[in-house]
Amino acid sequence: MDLSLTPEQEMLKTAVRRFVQQEYPKETLLQIASPTEPTPEGPWQQLTQTGWLGILIPTQYGGEGGSFTDAGVLFEELGRGPVPGPHISSAVLAALTILEGGTEDQKKEWLPRMATGEVRMVAAITEADHGWQEGDVRLTAKVNGDGFSLNGKKAYVYDGESATHLLCAARSEESNDVGLVIIPADSSGIGTRILPGFAWNLSEIAIENVSADSTQVLGGKFAGGWDALERAEAKTIPVLCAYQVGGSQAIYELSVDYSRTRHQFGTPIGRFQRVQDQVINLLNALDAARWTAYEALWKLDIGRDAADSVHLAKAVGSEGYYEACNYAHEVHAGVGSMTEYGLTLHTTASRTLYHYLGDPKFHRRRLADALGL
Repeated sequence: MDLSLTPEQEMLKTAVRRFVQQEYPKETLLQIASPTEPTPEGPWQQLTQTGWLGILIPTQYGGEGGSFTDAGVLFEELGRGPVPGPHISSAVLAALTILEGGTEDQKKEWLPRMATGEVRMVAAITEADHGWQEGDVRLTAKVNGDGFSLNGKKAYVYDGESATHLLCAARSEESNDVGLVIIPADSSGIGTRILPGFAWNLSEIAIENVSADSTQVLGGKFAGGWDALERAEAKTIPVLCAYQVGGSQAIYELSVDYSRTRHQFGTPIGRFQRVQDQVINLLNALDAARWTAYEALWKLDIGRDAADSVHLAKAVGSEGYYEACNYAHEVHAGVGSMTEYGLTLHTTASRTLYHYLGDPKFHRRRLADALGL
């Protein structure tokens, strides 16, 4: 197993890092995160113009046709920000779901526009109990003439407020199958509420008597829609884990730099054993997340069964990012809690991504199933 990057991937890494430093400095990220300041549109528009959003979309559908490791390199650097926006939710998860379960007409209609960022299609899956299993879907789709009427509520929808379209999981009242329905986010009957508090880009979406026709159902039928979503999730998770690795790497560097420059009792605090312990714990969490993520990406690229590695990567990566932030706060003490310092951007992101696509406990259970335990 060779996890070293190719020269082309090293060039991509350098280019994305330079882009993030230029377009998403800390001040811009804080402005985007602020509930009282207007969100600047320029950085996202610049990101769409790079073509990177289409990195996993095949060239015949207007994308770059890159490998999963290419995507991992890209999103690791975006995670260093952490750069917000519907890149993973739309250009990775939703795009891969359409590739897995959409008709040819649906692929031609949606994927080219998702690759350019014109369409921001966000998966609306979870409901009040935050479950990621088929049995957790309660939103209903009832036959209404030649189409369907959707009713229910989605919660903890990642990037829901920035979506132009929703890829909504719904249960057919007639067949009880769970399928996926593409609906415009501004449809009559849809209400979106940004969730306040210690959450990162999460929304609650109420759907009341929203109409959809059969062409909006992924694959043209409800049966098989959930299976397509699960296959797409298995390919999205290692990319998400790479994003978490980037965040962990950034706060590791931030913590090491702070331990060298902050003086107490006439010496850098990095000389104190307890501070060193926190930095070492942070590095251990980072390394574990990195190697499990890139092993899963490597398996996907060579066509090897990756189920066990995918679940392991999500369990380790989510816990790693979460704990890395905790260790970083121990190093920084009070200054780390100051919004303007920037560490809390990662802290908030780590808490939200901990649960996105399933929390570590969920994936440990799936890992045991994959290993036949």
